[in-house]
Amino acid sequence: MKDQFIAAKQRWAEKQKAAGFKPRDVAAPDRLPPGQRLTKGFPVLDLGIQPEIPHAEWSLTVDGEVENPVKLDWTAFNALPQVEDTSDFHCVTTWSKFDCRWSGVAFTTLYELARPKPDAAFVYFTSYDGYSTNVPLEKCLDDDVLVATRFDGEPVTREHGGPARVIIPKLYAWKGAKFVQGIHFLPGDKLGFWELRGYSNSADPWKEERYA
Repeated sequence: MKDQFIAAKQRWAEKQKAAGFKPRDVAAPDRLPPGQRLTKGFPVLDLGIQPEIPHAEWSLTVDGEVENPVKLDWTAFNALPQVEDTSDFHCVTTWSKFDCRWSGVAFTTLYELARPKPDAAFVYFTSYDGYSTNVPLEKCLDDDVLVATRFDGEPVTREHGGPARVIIPKLYAWKGAKFVQGIHFLPGDKLGFWELRGYSNSADPWKEERYA
C-alpha cells in the first residue's frame, strides 16, 4: 500500500505538470491560499507508515554544519524552553485548517543550541518513517516554526506525527516532517522525499508552488 500511495502521488504531480500547471508570479494576498478549501477536521496523510516511538526510545539529532552537534532524548528536549503558537495549516492536497494551536520547542531555540556555522544555508529534516524534506535555513527562522509535541493542549498523536513533528506554517505542510528524528544543517540544498518525486522545492502556498 505504501508503494502504491507514493506512486499515485508522483503520477498526480506528473499529470499536473503535463497539463501546464504553473505557479503564480505574485503571491495571493488572502489568508486562505489560492486553490485551497477550509476544513474543520484534520485529515491524515503520511507514507502509509506510522511508527510507534515510545518516549524512552525517542531522540532528536541536530547536526551537520554546526559548532555544537547535539542528540536530545525526550527529557532533555522537553527541558528546553517551550513555546505555544497558533497558525494556519495548508496541505498541498488543497485543504487548509485555520487556527491550529501547537506547542513545543521553537526552531530558533535549536538553532541557538547547535550554533550553525556561517556556511549553513539549508535544513534537511529526517524522520523515523524514512521521510525527508528540505527547507532554506532563512525560512526556518520565522518565529512560528517549531518542533511541536502538543496540539490543542494534548500530545501530538501518532497519526499526526507524534511524538514530535515539525511545523512550518508559511509553506505547504509536506515541508513539516512528521515523526522527526534529525535536523541537519547543510551548506547546499538536498532534495527531500517528495521534492525528488515532482513536488515543488519552494512550496509557497500563496504562489501555488505545488509541483516542480
